[in-house]
Amino acid sequence: MLETQELTIRFGGHVAVDRVSCRFEPGTLTSIVGPNGAGKTTYFNLISGQLPASSGRVLLDGEDLTTLPAPTRTRRGLGRAFQLTQLFPNLSVIENVRLAVQARHSGGLNLWQVWLDRRDWIDEAQALLRQVQLGDKLQQTAASLPHGDQRKLEVALLMALDPKVYMFDEPTAGMSVDDVPVILDLIRALKAGRDRTILLVEHKMDVVRELSDRIIVLHNGQLVADGEPAAVIASPLVQQAYLGVVPEEAV
Repeated sequence: MLETQELTIRFGGHVAVDRVSCRFEPGTLTSIVGPNGAGKTTYFNLISGQLPASSGRVLLDGEDLTTLPAPTRTRRGLGRAFQLTQLFPNLSVIENVRLAVQARHSGGLNLWQVWLDRRDWIDEAQALLRQVQLGDKLQQTAASLPHGDQRKLEVALLMALDPKVYMFDEPTAGMSVDDVPVILDLIRALKAGRDRTILLVEHKMDVVRELSDRIIVLHNGQLVADGEPAAVIASPLVQQAYLGVVPEEAV
């Protein structure tokens, strides 16, 4: 169980995330939506530890993670895929994923350990790369991949860590029409496992409708709606704040 309690961050006089309290259950996919500047990515950054909270708490299975740095939170089970890719650009595709597998099994990274000492780690990395359709690009450097393949590689890294919580920040942003289904199929497969908590920030409402068990809406840093997708999307507040629909009484 992931939970935020009154989670808040201030930048000077601006409150970017304002006392957001939510619980996210294992086996569910929750989409976090809202207009640009609503605080969605900032909320993600507070949960994953990229930003320190001004107040409030982040809990995972009852453990308070609020003061822990991002790498420690990752080891506790929070996995984050970023809106902008976070890779080892000069390492090969297989090396990127092998290091993530190694980090999960041994608790840290060792760039100098001989690969052949643990053939099983290589096999696991190759299997993950086949899942994201990068099995034919094992020896290419991450930096040489087109943007869509870099996004797929980042998802493979996240899967290699096998976190309790998967956090996807606009996972299909900038991807070609052909690449998008690969990522969505992977998220569907993770959701079908019913044993992981999945959080998704996404602007494509067709994706949100299809994948979500629940939608929460942020607006001006505040939680303004929370519930089943159909009910949330149909609410006048969301229609106005997120979709730009003006209520009839205001016309």
